[in-house]
Amino acid sequence: MRKAKIKRKTKETDIAFELNLDGKGSYSIDTSIPFLDHMLSLMCKHGLMDMKLKAKGDIDIDFHHTVEDVGIVMGKGIKDALKDMKGIKRYGSATVPMDEALASVSLDISGRPYLVYKVALNRRSKIKNFDADLIEDFLQALVSNSGITLHVNVPYGRNTHHIIEAVFKALGRALKEAVEIDPRVKGVPSTKGKL
Repeated sequence: MRKAKIKRKTKETDIAFELNLDGKGSYSIDTSIPFLDHMLSLMCKHGLMDMKLKAKGDIDIDFHHTVEDVGIVMGKGIKDALKDMKGIKRYGSATVPMDEALASVSLDISGRPYLVYKVALNRRSKIKNFDADLIEDFLQALVSNSGITLHVNVPYGRNTHHIIEAVFKALGRALKEAVEIDPRVKGVPSTKGKL
């Protein structure tokens, strides 16, 4: 089983995180930000990864610190759980519809963090009291700490909740594909011999 356990404590947040990449999609998530909890649970369910996440942050000020630090911890957890990355498929992609919205996610577990985020949201989009802009910050923190190249493209969609939900479902499915072990792959899937 490819597992990781990460703890991160700063003056702004206190996070405990456990991940099993070879799970069944079970989760226990409490960030005190209900919309983020909902999105992460979708990612786990569709990515068949097990996750335990407890985060306390200075959400009375803003959600930004907590959202970004959760991304940092999750990125580090994915990297730790993958260990030497031997035998993984490396690439994953998924396109997921959510009613009127469509999201495509493609990723490469390359060791080179990069985010392309083509999601046209109204800059003032909110879901209850959650700023939709924070999703990009979360994904940037995730890729920076996991070494993943991630492309997110939403060509159309009207409802902000549907757009972001499609992104997280597609992310879970793409990640599941990329971390899957291919018995035909010897070592790491790179001509360099290293990721």
